[in-house]
Amino acid sequence: QVQLVESGGGLVQAGGSLRLSCAASGGTFSRYAMGWFRQAPGKERESVAAIARSGDNSWYSDSVKGRFFISRDNAKNTVYLQMNSLKPEDTAVYYCAASYSGSYNQWGQGTQVTVSS
Repeated sequence: QVQLVESGGGLVQAGGSLRLSCAASGGTFSRYAMGWFRQAPGKERESVAAIARSGDNSWYSDSVKGRFFISRDNAKNTVYLQMNSLKPEDTAVYYCAASYSGSYNQWGQGTQVTVSS
């Protein structure tokens, strides 16, 4: 099973950018589809973006489409989430997750993103 560690969160002003990274270890990274999720206080966890094993296909939630971009480097066992034009409503703990056969069953510990207005 793959282990995941997120990094890159922090405090940023509205309109700013952050890039999250998720480093994987302990498994064959290229066999996993990857996703980014977030959970704001008092809200349910929501899916933000996902990317196929080879990186040739991606998906975004409507709330981030055109502002966030997911990518992966299978040689570095890392998936990224480039977040641009950040809004206060993007404030949340962001998690990466790995899917081997259809469901996300490996999760990182999360990284806090706070966007100030």
